[in-house]
Amino acid sequence: MAEKIYPASKPGAAPAPAPAAAAGNPTFPATKAQLYNNSRPVYRPQPRRSRRSCCCSVCLWITFVIAVLVVIAAAAGGMAYVLYRPHRPTFSVSSLHVSQFNLTSSNKLSTKFNFTITARNPNKKIAFYYDPVSVSFNSNDVDVGDGSIPAFTTGKKNMTALRTVVSTSGQSVDDNSDLKSNLKNKKSVPLKIQLDTKVKAKIGSFKTKKVPIRVTCDGIKAAAPTGKTATTATVSDAQCKVDLRVKIWKWTV
Repeated sequence: MAEKIYPASKPGAAPAPAPAAAAGNPTFPATKAQLYNNSRPVYRPQPRRSRRSCCCSVCLWITFVIAVLVVIAAAAGGMAYVLYRPHRPTFSVSSLHVSQFNLTSSNKLSTKFNFTITARNPNKKIAFYYDPVSVSFNSNDVDVGDGSIPAFTTGKKNMTALRTVVSTSGQSVDDNSDLKSNLKNKKSVPLKIQLDTKVKAKIGSFKTKKVPIRVTCDGIKAAAPTGKTATTATVSDAQCKVDLRVKIWKWTV
């Protein structure tokens, strides 16, 4: 059979494009950016130090410094205690005479007490300086007298006797009060004495800041005088306690 020969292209058709180069895609000259990146070393980001590790280091240093300061303060306090052997002052009621202790028919109270208290300083190397002292007497939760003591000083291994007059006039007493019942029946009434002041200590040439203190004395029995002769209260069982009055924010302890 005779072979059929087809024309390579239809008459009037556009010539076929030239075949691609045997080596693949055509090559182009390198750009400046490509040349620069080839000579530049590969960038490797450095690990960043975390903020948490910095905070931990600061906290550790602060804790270490505080611990060192606490140790130094404790050592200094221990040395001071060994050298000076500090003891708080003591107080005792020496005498108490009742000149007036009357209750009127309208439940008005009038009192007058002659009061002596002794302040002792047991320290050999410390002196105490006291501000003026406010004095108050209380019986069965009723204020039965107020007074004051001037400022004073107790030297080393010394004691000071403090005398004052404590009185009240026109103080109201409740009908159901135990105080009214005791006075009506001529019985002895319990007395509680409270002293409030501030004190500072002198150690050598160094003086501390003033510290509030409260002295409370319990165990006192007093009877109202029947005439013009004053009665003597029983103070043999009286015990006085000295407390620091430290104020923390709104509270005093």
